[in-house]
Amino acid sequence: MLTKYTHKDVTWIDLESPTKDEVQKVMHEYSIHPTVAEELLMPTMKPRVDLHENFIYLILHFPAFKHTHSFGQNQEVDFIIGKDFIITTRYDTIDPLHKFSKIFETNSILDKSDIGTHAGFVFFFMIKKLYKSLEHELEYIDDALEKIEDDIFKGHEKQMVVSLSVVSRDLLNFKQAMRTHKEVLNSFDEVGVEFFGKEFSHHIRSIVSEYYRINSMMGMHNDSLNELRQTNDSLLSTKQNEVMKTLTIMALVTFPLSLIAAIFGMNTRALPIVGSPNDFWIIMGIMLTLTFVMFIYFKIRRML
Repeated sequence: MLTKYTHKDVTWIDLESPTKDEVQKVMHEYSIHPTVAEELLMPTMKPRVDLHENFIYLILHFPAFKHTHSFGQNQEVDFIIGKDFIITTRYDTIDPLHKFSKIFETNSILDKSDIGTHAGFVFFFMIKKLYKSLEHELEYIDDALEKIEDDIFKGHEKQMVVSLSVVSRDLLNFKQAMRTHKEVLNSFDEVGVEFFGKEFSHHIRSIVSEYYRINSMMGMHNDSLNELRQTNDSLLSTKQNEVMKTLTIMALVTFPLSLIAAIFGMNTRALPIVGSPNDFWIIMGIMLTLTFVMFIYFKIRRML
């Protein structure tokens, strides 16, 4: 699907899962190199920045926005940035770009001038919008960590093992999608200044700062996750030790009782006490006395 927006002298063409005809139309209209146009037809796993004569070709991957989508695959956006045009190619619905299109369209209608004079500024605001949405995604993860922390100290350690694993997977996917952004943005810093001029370097540095802020938030969440996992493991281990301690004490207490019952259950001709009046109650009294003695012993040794 091809959607076209215009603001003053800047045109934005947004391609969602483009067809071959749509790509060829854009290629001829904006003099896009055929090899670049061919790459727009399908996603690629390799981020890149290429400087061409009349545009910059840039590929970035973003973590899936999981609170609005059920899938977990990373989302790719291809940017072709010229002086007076910008082409975005995506292969799925990306909410931040959809929201940005509303802003861009509104500014076009109202003829506002805060978007900038060339397509580099449009790219700048797009990336800011995308990174802002990633910040919101990290806030969802932060909320999940806070809930896990509450549940851990409410005695739900066993259930939190799965919850911690889910958050760990989300953070890992987040980091994998973002790990190439630094390299790509540093490369864009070089070619962007060469293409748009030195006055645009401030905006590129601002984009890099946004990346570092997101990266810092990921690091803090990862530290919190590790601390919560260690705390949860410690509490689980303590509970298991208490269970093992209780079972061990029960085994030690019941061992003499089992031994006495086995002795008096032997098939022999002569057994002490057996056969005498009240022999059952005497044996039961011995067993209860031993149980009481063992209980007092463990109590004195502070094992109970």
